[in-house]
Amino acid sequence: MRLIRWLTLLLLLAVLAGGAALWGGLVAVPPRYDPWAPLDLRAEPDWLTGFKLARLADDPQQCRAALGNTELRFTALPDRDGGENCPLRDVVRVARSEVAFSSGFMATCGLAAAWTLFEANVLQPAAERRFGRRVARVEHLGTYACRNVYGRAAGRRSEHASANAIDLAAFVLADGTRISVLNDWGDAGVGGRPDGESKAAFLRDLRDGACRFFDVVLGPDYNAAHRNHFHLDMGRFGVCR
Repeated sequence: MRLIRWLTLLLLLAVLAGGAALWGGLVAVPPRYDPWAPLDLRAEPDWLTGFKLARLADDPQQCRAALGNTELRFTALPDRDGGENCPLRDVVRVARSEVAFSSGFMATCGLAAAWTLFEANVLQPAAERRFGRRVARVEHLGTYACRNVYGRAAGRRSEHASANAIDLAAFVLADGTRISVLNDWGDAGVGGRPDGESKAAFLRDLRDGACRFFDVVLGPDYNAAHRNHFHLDMGRFGVCR
């Protein structure tokens, strides 16, 4: 028991000494392994990506600079009250990325940053793996709506009320194939297709992979209200269903 206490103390001292060295600039750490370095949205995600993404959402200037290094086409928008207790803070208008969208949309910079990671590391790899081609277009149901959760008269505000959420309905491949959450979620293994080539398997790849970058991911398995879309947001709760 005494040995364990000493080992714990030595480990704590080592962590403190290492932290002091980093803080004082005595040890050079590559940006990829430095938790305080800006997040490169083009880099391969690692164990620090989630932490850096959370920090990015709290730093508008750094967030927009990070977005500027990606293929995302966006315009920074001024903050505004939004009316009815739906303020818009640190919001950008997204026109497109490497994929086209069914329409442009407003999003918090943090949500837009999470999207770029999702698109590069989940969406396109899943499409190439399941179908041998990439996604060309994404159909969404919107981001900003000044309302409470589920549109109820009372209760907490939805993340949509601050443009901090996006609802994804369908994905169109480069050859025109359309994969719909409503029509294809329960389609695994039917019609003689191997499961690995099914639209449902692709949709499950997206749902599971989105949980790496978004705080809340809700789909048809969550409840009937989400039978036709994936809800992705950067809110305060951690849910993946």
